[in-house]
Amino acid sequence: MAEGLMERQPAPGAVPTRSAPAEPVPTTVPVWLWALPPVTVLAVVFLYPLALVVQESLAPGAYAEVFASVSFREALVTTVWLAVASTVGCLALGFVLALVIAFVPFPGGKAVPKFIDVFLSFPSFLITLALLFLYGTVGMANGIWTDVTGDPAGPFRFLSTPWGVLLAEITYFTPFVMRPLLAAFSQMETAQLEVASSLGARPLRIVRQVILPEALPALAAGGSLVLVMCLNEFGIVLFTGAKGVTTLPMLVYGKAILESDYAAACVVAVVNVALSVGLYVLYRGVSRRAGA
Repeated sequence: MAEGLMERQPAPGAVPTRSAPAEPVPTTVPVWLWALPPVTVLAVVFLYPLALVVQESLAPGAYAEVFASVSFREALVTTVWLAVASTVGCLALGFVLALVIAFVPFPGGKAVPKFIDVFLSFPSFLITLALLFLYGTVGMANGIWTDVTGDPAGPFRFLSTPWGVLLAEITYFTPFVMRPLLAAFSQMETAQLEVASSLGARPLRIVRQVILPEALPALAAGGSLVLVMCLNEFGIVLFTGAKGVTTLPMLVYGKAILESDYAAACVVAVVNVALSVGLYVLYRGVSRRAGA
C-alpha cells in the first residue's frame, strides 16, 4: 500500500498538470420556455384587455355611428391641437430653461436638476390643483384683485377655457423635455463654446450654431414623449373643469361612465390608441433616418 502511494506522488521538480475543465452540462429546458412567463404576463395584463376593447368596438354600426357624430370630430380636433400646442410650448420653454440651468451659473443651480427629477414623479392633477389655487375663480389672484379694487369678482377666469388646459399641460410636461436636454448639455464639450466665444460669436449665434444641433436628438425624444402623453392626458382636463374642452380621453369617460355606451367608448379608445401608436412609429422612423 505504501508503494502504491509513492507511485501516485509526482517526481521532484515535475510540473503538476491541471485537469481539463469539466464540460458544461447541456440544459434540457428549451429556449422558448424562458420567454413564456413574461409573454404570459404581458398577454394577461395588456393584450387581453386590449383585445376585449377591440372586440367590443366591433359591434355592428359602432364605428359608423361614432365617426358620424359631431362630438367625436370636435374631440379629435381638440385633442390634436392641444397636444401639438402643448408640445411646441414645452419644447420652447424647456429649451430656454435648460440653457439657463446648464450654462448660466447661479446659486442653487446644482439642486435644480434634482428637483426636476422629483417633479417628474408628481401626478398631473396636483399641478392643476396648484394652478386652481392661484388662478381659479376663488384663487389667490382673484382674491387679491377683489381686496384691492372692491370688485365682486376677479378677472382671472382663463383656467376654465382651453387656454387654461394649455397652460396646465405646458407647466406639467415641460420638465419631461428639460430632463433629456440637461443630460445632453452635460455631455457637451465646453471647448466648442469657448472657441466660438473667442472668435467673437454672440450668445445667440452660439446657441443656434453650436448648442442647438447637439440638442436636436434630445428635443426630438422629449417632444415625442410629451406629444404622446398629451394625447392621452385625462387628469388635467378633468381638474381644470374647462367647459367645452372635450378630448378623446374625456369622451371615453363620458361614453362609458356617464352614458353607459361601452361600444362607442371602445371605438374612441381604439382611435386614441391608434393615434398614439402611429405617432410613435412616425417618431421612430424619423429618428432612425436622422441617426438619433
